[in-house]
Amino acid sequence: MRYLTVLVKPSEDSAFHPLGEELTENPSIERRAIHHVELLNDDTVLLLAEASGNQERYREIMENSPEVMSYLTAGEDRWMAVSQFEPTESVRKGLKLQRDSLLVIDTPIRFTSEDHLKVTYLGTDEIFQTVYEYIEQTEYMSVDILETGEYESDGSEFSRMITARQEEILETAVDLGYYSEPRRASLEDISEVIGITPGTVGEHLRKVEERVFNEIVR
Repeated sequence: MRYLTVLVKPSEDSAFHPLGEELTENPSIERRAIHHVELLNDDTVLLLAEASGNQERYREIMENSPEVMSYLTAGEDRWMAVSQFEPTESVRKGLKLQRDSLLVIDTPIRFTSEDHLKVTYLGTDEIFQTVYEYIEQTEYMSVDILETGEYESDGSEFSRMITARQEEILETAVDLGYYSEPRRASLEDISEVIGITPGTVGEHLRKVEERVFNEIVR
């Protein structure tokens, strides 16, 4: 089984659903992740999402939306919201394709700072090809491929954020004390162990830090 991580963006700075558009336009609400999304037998969508910010404003949007059938929220700082709502035809088709093709979503689905979706799918190359063909026929979204490879069932989400080479360099940096306080190793020390230049070591570590910190903040 393979994994495919993509960045899904609505076309023309719109949104996948009117609810999403309204939530995006409210800066007091920050959408963080989708932990479960499912197309039910009655063609409505069940969604479990994580957010932070103005929970009361979120409830107002849910109450006033004609698409929302039911919802509930729980928590304070980072809170969870369950909702059942009517999808757009495009969203319904996308979720139906995911269900019928045995394509698995490796949750959580993360929101980026631009409210785009970072999604990791699990499946085969044949299933991914079906998805590619569907995307090429759609006009409401675009997809950037971020990463693909063999899926390891015992691998953590962190291990799939960085490459094997980056993980090797990070482990060496930690072992030598590069991240200790006070710092006990330099980029030159790491480069001698790994066998690459200090500049390349620094570039790899900056990429690791960027990806990890983005995940933590989101």
